[in-house]
Amino acid sequence: MDTEAQPTERDRSSRPSDTEDTSDPRGPEGRSRFALVSRISAWLPGGRITLTLLVCLLFLLLLSTFVLQPFQIPSGSMERGLRIGDRVLVNKLAYRFGAQPRRGDVVVFDGTGYFGDADYIKRVVGVGGDHVVCCDKEGRIQVNGRSVDESAFLYPGDGPSSVAFDIIVPDGTLFVLGDHRSASSDSRDHLGSPGGGMIPVDEVVGRADWIVWPTDHWTRLERPDAYARVPAPEGAHG
Repeated sequence: MDTEAQPTERDRSSRPSDTEDTSDPRGPEGRSRFALVSRISAWLPGGRITLTLLVCLLFLLLLSTFVLQPFQIPSGSMERGLRIGDRVLVNKLAYRFGAQPRRGDVVVFDGTGYFGDADYIKRVVGVGGDHVVCCDKEGRIQVNGRSVDESAFLYPGDGPSSVAFDIIVPDGTLFVLGDHRSASSDSRDHLGSPGGGMIPVDEVVGRADWIVWPTDHWTRLERPDAYARVPAPEGAHG
């Protein structure tokens, strides 16, 4: 018995004939988008190559504005980790959606009205509510009563600070220092200035996460373990 299914008259009649027009699978919307791209490409010198380059540039602009932004290191205040001329990628989403800077983070911030009319890059030593003191009997900075060993990232030969201080960091602000303490103008130098040397969290552009240039210096900037054991400030609630 022949078991192969055979087309019925209805099957035959439902098939379009060779002369029938079939609809464009892309649909009107797809054809419209394709036509728009073709018209723009025809208008631009260089056609689709130029259009592709412009789209890439727009993407990079949006990326730089809202997500990642490159910064060039202008001074030696963050040596030995960050050298003059290094380029770092700053994560501009690091402190969005409720996240806050943490002790040990390397941050870029707008210092206008606080340090000077420019962007700066420093390490966060104290956050809102912290009691930061220099120095203990061994010359180390204390945060909330805990001495911090910064030797892993301080510039060789530098001490934690040649300036004594004993401050409480106001809520919503940061106490920041450069890793090359003897070559850094930071919160210590502005204790008597408006704002008391503190940087508002709202002025932070983002967290420096990567050194991307020069290529032989490519590395991820990790938060050091030195601050991991610092307790929360008195009166803080988790």
